[in-house]
Amino acid sequence: MTHGPLVDPVGLPSWLAPLVTATADLDPAMWRRFSEPDENARDAAVLILLGDGEGGPDVLLQLRADGNDKHSGQVAFPGGKSEPYDDGPVGTALREAIEETGVDPAGVRPVALLPPLHIPVSGFHVTPVIAHWVNPSPVWAVDAAETQAVARVSIAHLADPANRFMVRHPSGFTGPAFAAPDMLVWGFTAGLMTLLIAAGGWERPWDPTDVRDLDTAWRALSTRQA
Repeated sequence: MTHGPLVDPVGLPSWLAPLVTATADLDPAMWRRFSEPDENARDAAVLILLGDGEGGPDVLLQLRADGNDKHSGQVAFPGGKSEPYDDGPVGTALREAIEETGVDPAGVRPVALLPPLHIPVSGFHVTPVIAHWVNPSPVWAVDAAETQAVARVSIAHLADPANRFMVRHPSGFTGPAFAAPDMLVWGFTAGLMTLLIAAGGWERPWDPTDVRDLDTAWRALSTRQA
Protein backbone atom coordinates (compact mmCIF):
# COMPACT_ATOMS: atom_id res chain seq x y z
CA MET A 1 0.00 0.00 0.00
CA THR A 2 1.36 3.43 -0.95
CA HIS A 3 -1.39 5.39 0.77
CA GLY A 4 -4.85 5.08 2.33
CA PRO A 5 -6.53 4.05 5.59
CA LEU A 6 -4.83 1.52 7.88
CA VAL A 7 -7.99 1.07 9.97
CA ASP A 8 -11.75 1.23 9.42
CA PRO A 9 -12.70 4.93 9.71
CA VAL A 10 -16.06 3.93 11.17
CA GLY A 11 -14.44 3.27 14.54
CA LEU A 12 -12.64 6.61 14.71
CA PRO A 13 -13.77 9.87 16.34
CA SER A 14 -16.12 11.94 14.15
CA TRP A 15 -13.49 14.68 13.74
CA LEU A 16 -10.87 12.23 12.44
CA ALA A 17 -12.89 9.78 10.31
CA PRO A 18 -13.37 12.14 7.30
CA LEU A 19 -9.63 12.73 7.02
CA VAL A 20 -8.78 9.04 7.16
CA THR A 21 -11.51 8.23 4.63
CA ALA A 22 -10.18 10.93 2.28
CA THR A 23 -6.71 9.39 2.20
CA ALA A 24 -8.03 6.54 0.04
CA ASP A 25 -8.90 8.91 -2.80
CA LEU A 26 -5.87 11.22 -2.80
CA ASP A 27 -4.28 11.72 -6.20
CA PRO A 28 -0.53 11.99 -5.49
CA ALA A 29 0.01 14.00 -8.67
CA MET A 30 -2.34 16.73 -7.44
CA TRP A 31 -0.46 17.60 -4.27
CA ARG A 32 3.09 16.37 -4.78
CA ARG A 33 5.41 19.39 -4.67
CA PHE A 34 8.38 17.70 -6.23
CA SER A 35 9.37 15.18 -8.86
CA GLU A 36 9.77 11.47 -8.42
CA PRO A 37 12.89 10.48 -6.41
CA ASP A 38 16.06 9.35 -8.06
CA GLU A 39 17.77 6.05 -7.28
CA ASN A 40 19.88 7.69 -4.57
CA ALA A 41 16.92 8.95 -2.51
CA ARG A 42 16.74 7.69 1.07
CA ASP A 43 13.48 6.49 2.63
CA ALA A 44 12.09 8.47 5.57
CA ALA A 45 8.81 8.96 7.40
CA VAL A 46 7.10 11.58 9.56
CA LEU A 47 4.39 11.15 12.19
CA ILE A 48 1.33 13.39 11.92
CA LEU A 49 -0.02 12.81 15.43
CA LEU A 50 -3.56 14.11 15.88
CA GLY A 51 -5.22 14.27 19.28
CA ASP A 52 -8.41 15.60 20.86
CA GLY A 53 -7.11 18.61 22.79
CA GLU A 54 -8.82 21.12 25.04
CA GLY A 55 -9.65 23.32 22.04
CA GLY A 56 -10.61 20.48 19.72
CA PRO A 57 -8.37 18.46 17.41
CA ASP A 58 -4.68 19.31 17.55
CA VAL A 59 -1.40 18.17 16.01
CA LEU A 60 2.03 17.58 17.51
CA LEU A 61 4.76 19.80 16.04
CA GLN A 62 8.41 20.24 16.90
CA LEU A 63 10.74 23.19 16.46
CA ARG A 64 14.11 21.91 15.31
CA ALA A 65 17.27 23.20 16.90
CA ASP A 66 19.33 25.89 15.20
CA GLY A 67 22.41 24.58 13.46
CA ASN A 68 23.93 23.80 10.09
CA ASP A 69 21.32 21.30 8.93
CA LYS A 70 19.19 22.24 5.90
CA HIS A 71 16.07 22.12 8.08
CA SER A 72 17.51 23.62 11.28
CA GLY A 73 15.27 26.14 13.03
CA GLN A 74 12.20 24.97 11.13
CA VAL A 75 8.93 23.56 12.42
CA ALA A 76 8.43 19.90 11.51
CA PHE A 77 6.50 16.77 12.25
CA PRO A 78 8.52 14.24 14.26
CA GLY A 79 10.34 11.96 11.85
CA GLY A 80 13.53 11.03 10.10
CA LYS A 81 15.28 8.53 7.89
CA SER A 82 14.37 4.84 7.86
CA GLU A 83 16.61 2.18 9.34
CA PRO A 84 16.85 -1.45 8.16
CA TYR A 85 15.27 -2.69 11.39
CA ASP A 86 12.17 -0.45 11.14
CA ASP A 87 8.82 -2.04 10.39
CA GLY A 88 8.13 0.07 7.31
CA PRO A 89 7.23 3.77 7.41
CA VAL A 90 4.98 3.31 10.45
CA GLY A 91 7.90 1.84 12.39
CA THR A 92 10.19 4.67 11.30
CA ALA A 93 7.71 7.39 12.21
CA LEU A 94 7.00 5.93 15.66
CA ARG A 95 10.67 5.33 16.46
CA GLU A 96 11.66 8.85 15.48
CA ALA A 97 8.74 10.37 17.44
CA ILE A 98 9.81 8.47 20.55
CA GLU A 99 13.43 9.58 20.14
CA GLU A 100 12.55 13.23 19.49
CA THR A 101 9.50 13.91 21.67
CA GLY A 102 9.36 11.09 24.24
CA VAL A 103 5.81 10.18 23.22
CA ASP A 104 4.51 6.88 24.63
CA PRO A 105 3.79 4.66 21.60
CA ALA A 106 1.24 2.65 23.60
CA GLY A 107 -1.16 5.58 23.24
CA VAL A 108 -0.57 6.10 19.51
CA ARG A 109 -2.67 4.37 16.85
CA PRO A 110 -1.50 4.70 13.21
CA VAL A 111 -4.60 5.18 11.08
CA ALA A 112 -3.53 6.14 7.53
CA LEU A 113 -0.65 6.69 5.13
CA LEU A 114 -0.28 9.62 2.75
CA PRO A 115 1.46 9.26 -0.63
CA PRO A 116 5.26 9.46 -0.33
CA LEU A 117 6.91 12.76 -1.25
CA HIS A 118 10.40 13.33 -2.61
CA ILE A 119 12.30 16.19 -0.95
CA PRO A 120 15.25 17.10 -3.18
CA VAL A 121 16.86 19.53 -0.72
CA SER A 122 17.46 16.69 1.75
CA GLY A 123 17.43 13.73 -0.63
CA PHE A 124 14.62 11.94 1.22
CA HIS A 125 11.59 10.00 -0.03
CA VAL A 126 9.18 10.77 2.85
CA THR A 127 6.03 8.84 3.78
CA PRO A 128 3.67 10.78 6.10
CA VAL A 129 1.96 8.55 8.69
CA ILE A 130 -1.28 9.85 10.22
CA ALA A 131 -1.91 8.61 13.75
CA HIS A 132 -4.59 9.07 16.40
CA TRP A 133 -3.27 10.05 19.82
CA VAL A 134 -5.71 7.83 21.70
CA ASN A 135 -4.05 8.27 25.11
CA PRO A 136 -1.90 11.44 25.14
CA SER A 137 1.32 11.29 27.11
CA PRO A 138 3.81 13.95 28.19
CA VAL A 139 6.13 15.12 25.41
CA TRP A 140 9.27 17.22 25.50
CA ALA A 141 12.39 18.11 23.53
CA VAL A 142 14.37 14.95 24.26
CA ASP A 143 17.63 16.06 22.64
CA ALA A 144 18.35 19.81 22.75
CA ALA A 145 20.88 19.34 19.96
CA GLU A 146 18.03 18.30 17.64
CA THR A 147 14.89 19.96 19.02
CA GLN A 148 14.20 23.32 20.66
CA ALA A 149 10.59 22.64 21.61
CA VAL A 150 7.53 20.47 20.99
CA ALA A 151 3.92 21.60 21.15
CA ARG A 152 0.37 20.51 20.52
CA VAL A 153 -1.11 23.07 18.13
CA SER A 154 -4.85 23.43 17.60
CA ILE A 155 -6.14 22.65 14.11
CA ALA A 156 -8.66 25.46 14.57
CA HIS A 157 -5.78 27.89 15.14
CA LEU A 158 -3.98 26.73 12.01
CA ALA A 159 -7.17 26.88 9.93
CA ASP A 160 -7.97 30.41 11.13
CA PRO A 161 -7.61 32.72 8.08
CA ALA A 162 -5.81 35.24 10.30
CA ASN A 163 -2.98 32.74 10.72
CA ARG A 164 -2.59 31.70 7.07
CA PHE A 165 -0.61 33.31 4.26
CA MET A 166 2.03 32.52 1.65
CA VAL A 167 5.79 32.96 2.06
CA ARG A 168 8.45 33.57 -0.56
CA HIS A 169 11.87 31.99 0.05
CA PRO A 170 15.00 33.84 -1.20
CA SER A 171 15.42 30.99 -3.70
CA GLY A 172 12.16 32.00 -5.33
CA PHE A 173 10.06 29.16 -3.88
CA THR A 174 6.60 30.32 -2.78
CA GLY A 175 4.38 28.16 -0.61
CA PRO A 176 1.79 28.17 2.19
CA ALA A 177 2.61 29.15 5.75
CA PHE A 178 0.95 29.25 9.16
CA ALA A 179 1.55 31.47 12.17
CA ALA A 180 1.42 29.07 15.11
CA PRO A 181 2.06 30.02 18.75
CA ASP A 182 5.80 30.89 18.87
CA MET A 183 6.33 29.08 15.55
CA LEU A 184 6.30 29.84 11.83
CA VAL A 185 5.21 26.77 9.89
CA TRP A 186 6.31 26.75 6.24
CA GLY A 187 7.89 24.51 3.60
CA PHE A 188 7.22 20.77 3.60
CA THR A 189 5.33 20.82 6.91
CA ALA A 190 3.03 23.66 5.82
CA GLY A 191 2.33 21.88 2.54
CA LEU A 192 1.20 18.79 4.42
CA MET A 193 -0.86 20.84 6.87
CA THR A 194 -2.61 22.52 3.94
CA LEU A 195 -3.56 19.11 2.58
CA LEU A 196 -4.71 17.82 5.98
CA ILE A 197 -6.88 20.84 6.69
CA ALA A 198 -8.60 20.53 3.32
CA ALA A 199 -9.01 16.75 3.41
CA GLY A 200 -10.20 16.78 7.02
CA GLY A 201 -12.99 19.27 6.32
CA TRP A 202 -11.41 22.03 8.43
CA GLU A 203 -10.81 24.47 5.57
CA ARG A 204 -11.92 28.09 5.97
CA PRO A 205 -11.63 30.76 3.27
CA TRP A 206 -8.27 32.55 3.44
CA ASP A 207 -6.27 34.89 1.23
CA PRO A 208 -3.62 33.03 -0.83
CA THR A 209 -2.66 36.33 -2.47
CA ASP A 210 -1.14 37.49 0.84
CA VAL A 211 2.49 36.68 -0.04
CA ARG A 212 5.20 37.67 2.45
CA ASP A 213 8.96 37.40 2.22
CA LEU A 214 10.15 34.62 4.51
CA ASP A 215 12.46 36.96 6.44
CA THR A 216 9.59 39.40 6.97
CA ALA A 217 7.36 36.65 8.30
CA TRP A 218 10.12 35.54 10.68
CA ARG A 219 10.61 39.09 11.98
CA ALA A 220 6.87 39.54 12.50
CA LEU A 221 6.78 36.36 14.56
CA SER A 222 9.79 37.47 16.62
CA THR A 223 8.12 40.82 17.30
CA ARG A 224 4.97 39.04 18.40
CA GLN A 225 6.98 36.89 20.83
CA ALA A 226 8.83 39.86 22.35
